[in-house]
Amino acid sequence: MLGTIIGIEEDTVLVKLNIELDKFQNLVNLHVVMEDDDKILVGEIIDLKAGTAYVNLLGEIIDGKFVFGVIKKPSFSSSVKLISKEKIPMIISVDDYKENKDLYIGTSPIYDGVKIGFNINDFFASHFAIFGSTGSGKSWGVAHLIQSIFSKKTTVAYRASIFVFDAYGEYHAAFKDISQLAPEVSFKTYTTNTKFSSSEVLKIPLWLLTVDDIALLLNAEKPTQLPIIEKTLKLVNVFARDEKEVITQKNDIIARAILDILSSGKPSSQIRDQIFSVLSHYNTKDLNLESTIYQPGYVRTLKQCLIIDASGKIREMELLTKYMQSFLDDKIELTMPDGSFKYGLKDLSDALDFALISEGTLNSDRVYDEANTLKVRLHALLNSDYAYYFDLLDYVSIDDYIKELLSVGTGRKAQIINFNINYVDDRFAKTITKIYSRLLFDYAKNLDKRASLPFHIILEEAHRYVQNDNDTNLLGYNIFDRITKEGRKYGVLLGLISQRPSDLSETSISQCNNFLIFKMLHPRDVDYIREMVPNITNEIVKRLRILQPGTCIAFGSAFRVPVLVKLDKPTPPPSSSSCDISANWFIDRK
Repeated sequence: MLGTIIGIEEDTVLVKLNIELDKFQNLVNLHVVMEDDDKILVGEIIDLKAGTAYVNLLGEIIDGKFVFGVIKKPSFSSSVKLISKEKIPMIISVDDYKENKDLYIGTSPIYDGVKIGFNINDFFASHFAIFGSTGSGKSWGVAHLIQSIFSKKTTVAYRASIFVFDAYGEYHAAFKDISQLAPEVSFKTYTTNTKFSSSEVLKIPLWLLTVDDIALLLNAEKPTQLPIIEKTLKLVNVFARDEKEVITQKNDIIARAILDILSSGKPSSQIRDQIFSVLSHYNTKDLNLESTIYQPGYVRTLKQCLIIDASGKIREMELLTKYMQSFLDDKIELTMPDGSFKYGLKDLSDALDFALISEGTLNSDRVYDEANTLKVRLHALLNSDYAYYFDLLDYVSIDDYIKELLSVGTGRKAQIINFNINYVDDRFAKTITKIYSRLLFDYAKNLDKRASLPFHIILEEAHRYVQNDNDTNLLGYNIFDRITKEGRKYGVLLGLISQRPSDLSETSISQCNNFLIFKMLHPRDVDYIREMVPNITNEIVKRLRILQPGTCIAFGSAFRVPVLVKLDKPTPPPSSSSCDISANWFIDRK
């Protein structure tokens, strides 16, 4: 007997100890059982004061299984004993370990020799978060967690698809030799460093992007800019194709734009210059500045019909109008690209320029300013180093692109796909993660068999990307919030790794079901975790400031109770160590 129950305060049981404390190890954090004739309750010692143990009630053992939660408090006559070591895994770990269903991730700092693990489905079928201050062991924890999946002796997670967005390029070292753990497993890496020959440079097929993706790429700020982007994509659907396929549509589009210019009421010189500008850049074999216009008695080129007479007028306005009307086809309806043909940033830029003309934005200063902002940003992207990431030589469909992401050169399945986004700025890195997350989410949604190919998206430094952005006001949704709310049923799961959880989207955090929390020091982050993370207790929060590096508190749907875990060291570790100042500073005197 450990002692006698002398009081119950809400979920805390006060036990008067009747043992000699100097003969025991520290009792704090040990588990006890409180047995009555009809029930066995389980609690954790959270404090000792003046010979009294304060025991936090956790759950009940029913039919040999631990069940979290307590309905009925123990009686004062209950016998109170320390739990036997063989029953510990039942509460804080896996009591009937199965190689293809469970995963060990570390050991208990409280109970020597007790491995801590969880059911794979309970953890990886839900979104999860890993938080901790710099140097607390987050990166090591992530590396070990993923390495553990592929270190099993009798089974191989061959169909796993883990996408790691690597903010600092530190996980390449941890996963590049993953095949040594299991020969069937492959690691694939993409980099944003265009000068790094050991990895394939990240390339995004522009024709697979939606209006929403382009809006993010151009940092659109107002919903009124979306129609311009939509019109741009509809135009690129025509202008970027082989002219033989779309000449009727192209003639109709150009003719309507010129008719708008002719009827604009602007000075003749301005009308002439605008038409010259349009037809110099956008023309077909049928409709161009050298097109022949027939009139009884003589023939002229379109360019000659734009001559301004002595009175300052374009004499052939009526003739030009009738000529342009001959190209109109009311049956034509512009449609969005369906990803079936290739186009690039130059095609998109040309289409946006024409969209500004065809929409008549020159007549509205406000609309023009909003649209011109997109034009300036797209031209800047086209002429920047980042244009390289959209420069693909060959066409690829969405199915083939995803398959390419998921395979290595030999055609084998890649289980870990690492994106090193260390060589682009934060805004562009955020856009990349959103675009890929949207592509993967939409691909998974369209699979014939729902959730048959799970995708896990691991975001290192997630606070840079998963934020309370303007996306919801602009697009009506934030892709990360959508994935956290809808992704589980399609098998698209997020892993949020962050040292600043208070900067993360509240919606995304609230949808995470499992947490590994390492040492946290910043009061704002600690308070935020207390408020946002479900089922967190004050006892967990108190421990966060004193955790050793590599030790975390694990809790959520995969854990029966919040549990302290000393994670095993990853082999090899990620390149996440701090700068060695003394080694870099000092040299030996000669």
